[in-house]
Amino acid sequence: MSTETFWDDADRHLIRYGASFTPRIIERAAGSYVYDSDGRAILDFTSGQMSAVLGHSHPDIVKAVSGSVASLDHLFSGMLSRPVVDLAKKLAATLPPTLSRTLLLTTGAEANEAALKMAKLYTGGYEVVSFDRSWHGMTSGAAAATFSAGRRGYGPTMPGNLVLPTPDSYRPQFRNADGSYDWESELSYGFSLIDRQSTGALAACLIEPILSSGGIIDPPLGYLARLKELCVERGMLLILDEAQTGLGRTGQMYAFERDGVVPDILTLSKTLGAGLPVAAVVTGDDIEARCRERGFLFLTTHASDPLAATVANTVLDVIARESLAERAAKLGEQLADRLDALRDTYEVVGDVRGRGLLRGIEFVTDKATKAPADALGQAVTTACLERGLHLNIVQLPGMGGIFRIAPPLTASENELHDGIDILDASIKAVLAGS
Repeated sequence: MSTETFWDDADRHLIRYGASFTPRIIERAAGSYVYDSDGRAILDFTSGQMSAVLGHSHPDIVKAVSGSVASLDHLFSGMLSRPVVDLAKKLAATLPPTLSRTLLLTTGAEANEAALKMAKLYTGGYEVVSFDRSWHGMTSGAAAATFSAGRRGYGPTMPGNLVLPTPDSYRPQFRNADGSYDWESELSYGFSLIDRQSTGALAACLIEPILSSGGIIDPPLGYLARLKELCVERGMLLILDEAQTGLGRTGQMYAFERDGVVPDILTLSKTLGAGLPVAAVVTGDDIEARCRERGFLFLTTHASDPLAATVANTVLDVIARESLAERAAKLGEQLADRLDALRDTYEVVGDVRGRGLLRGIEFVTDKATKAPADALGQAVTTACLERGLHLNIVQLPGMGGIFRIAPPLTASENELHDGIDILDASIKAVLAGS
């Protein structure tokens, strides 16, 4: 099939579901690269859809999938296999003692749906609080708690969803007398608004410990601890969505570890499957027991599938064996240094933020006004792809183009620096008009 025929068929037969497709036909992927139909290697600095933490076609994952498909892949949801119980035990060993029970699912949205249902059943409430730039999935409950995009044109969402202001230290809404970010006042004000809107049925606060699609926003140290206190005061559960931050990406196994805060419910997805559809909800004995008593129901076609469990077990084994969380911390320091240098070099690079191998850079027209530079971000994206680097740009109203940089945790130092070299050259070329 010719390239022209391929794109004609795509235009004619595919439902378009978001941003425009990348103008390359991808034929295969291996390690930190994907390869297009012309044989060109493209460095993958989004780890697929923020999922391929072990890179593409990792030999352990290939072996695990091949073996499971050949022997034990899918079962009736009421049946159990050893890989599922092994995974629950293995996950518990990586987490605080209060997170000891796992429900194995397939997608992040599905995991958030289950977590929200558990929180509502446990508390007896129905109101859910999320950040105003949140992204938690496209199914009904998860979409109702998603505020960064996708809310217009679909009619009413699930009732009871309320917003907190996103803790953005680069564009703060509240400031101290010295001009620094006053997140304490912002958080207090946010909850005062929630208290005014609430019908007295608060069930949960669902957030990412680092907002990813919301612009790589890393809340200040102390924020999550105070947020947890405010939840406890209101009888709410804290649900942390670590779809993109879990399993080593931030330089720790879980992003919440930095803050010394333990969620009531943890959801995992993307990174748990290393590119394959695997997700999990993790909670403690008390919540699980009460939900069980009250008839918790979440039967899905692929709940407790042995193939998903086998993949997740393999991912955890590789991360532990290769010390990938520690590696992400080390490489993350090099990445931060390189990105800081870009910020110091270019007037249009306004901010650099994130942790480990999850970083963001925000483009602005100039550092003084911080005016959005959407067109510039798109131009740099195109220039990077032409030079062999794939980056994802997050576009949010009133903000500049924000690059989300998340290479595989297995990327080499050379690949990391090659990618930033391409980004540097692309910014320079776009600014020069070439």
